[in-house]
Amino acid sequence: MSAIRYSRLACALLLSATAACAAESVTLQMYYPIAVGGKVSHTVESLVSDFERTHPDVHIQPVYTGDYATTVTKALTAFRGGNAPQMAVMGDIEAYSLMDAGAIVAASDLANDDAGKAWLKGFYPAFLRPINGKIWGVPFQRSTVVLYWNKQAFDKAGLNGDTPPSTWQQVVDFGKKLTLKDASGVTQWGIEIPSTPNGYWNFQGLAATNGGHLDNGKGTAVTFNTPANVETLQWLSDLGQKEQVSPKGAVAWGTTPQDFINGKTAMMVTTTGNLANVRENAKFPFGVAMLPEKTQRGSPTGGGNLYVFSSASPAQQKAAMAFIRWVTSPEQAARWSIATGYVATSPGAWETPAMKDYVKAVPQALVAREQLKYAQPELSTYNSVQIQETLNHAIEAAVTQTKTPAEALESAQKQADRLLKPYQ
Repeated sequence: MSAIRYSRLACALLLSATAACAAESVTLQMYYPIAVGGKVSHTVESLVSDFERTHPDVHIQPVYTGDYATTVTKALTAFRGGNAPQMAVMGDIEAYSLMDAGAIVAASDLANDDAGKAWLKGFYPAFLRPINGKIWGVPFQRSTVVLYWNKQAFDKAGLNGDTPPSTWQQVVDFGKKLTLKDASGVTQWGIEIPSTPNGYWNFQGLAATNGGHLDNGKGTAVTFNTPANVETLQWLSDLGQKEQVSPKGAVAWGTTPQDFINGKTAMMVTTTGNLANVRENAKFPFGVAMLPEKTQRGSPTGGGNLYVFSSASPAQQKAAMAFIRWVTSPEQAARWSIATGYVATSPGAWETPAMKDYVKAVPQALVAREQLKYAQPELSTYNSVQIQETLNHAIEAAVTQTKTPAEALESAQKQADRLLKPYQ
């Protein structure tokens, strides 16, 4: 063999080996919504780093994309432009819209062997949303709506610091004792319930405690303007306007946890995902309770699932599922829940030694798990972002007194009916 032919053969073999190595290495981009307080991004990066150490052929690039609505909008835009990520954490409620766009592949199709089926059955049923007999998103960053209260503020107001309000009427009665004023105005509100920019979720929590639902469970119709839901929105508006135990007008989602931590409100309604933030920063003892009821217990589930995009290559889909199965394993799910306050999504996670030790020290974490038995799925439809916005605008119109609750919900109902007509 001539030196030239040998050189060419060596180069060909080297190039082939290099290509094989490159083919074995998989890079994944993961869209991630950062929408609550705490050090969520640090925990995400720590989980990714630990996975990469045990899976050196997979590299994951988290891309932080804002709140849930912004994340799904960016993801669908990227998908339609041929530049989608390979996986993303997006709202559980986005499954209809993502499926309708052909953007995602069902997790149950990617994990269709016996081990995969057993893994999917290991999650709490309340966190699974089967559509057309398939599971599309894997529960990860999940939550419910709960009440937080400042035990120290309760004691100072002559209330029992260990007893939160259990009814709507008690919220008002306690709130009047907890609202403090001086010459400059209100120094401590009784309660803050965020109503903007994503007020629909907290509103659904309140509606659930009044026997209300917001959709038909099939993604094709909403039930915004029922008498129970109108009554709920009237009560929410009255907290500020009539009872004066809450700020008048819209209450911001983003600032409410800090108001609670700073002592500007004695109670707040928000996600369990703020538990770690409150626990790390509050300088007073606090409690967490199920939502006060009008007629029954209730809360929507909420938060995000892990989805795999249909445009990812088979190798990328396989790597994405390897990460998803790893990060939702009992040990990692417990680690995630402890770090963030989100609900550990499987019974197995609660049986880990780490989680057992955690709930002994932080019994507040058990509230969301116990609330699952009363939970209903979060509002979810086709055209989900637009439907959510119609209800968000209605809630804001009611609490700012631009419209009556009945007018606001009737308008939202009509808009949603138009948006959903093609799916009926």
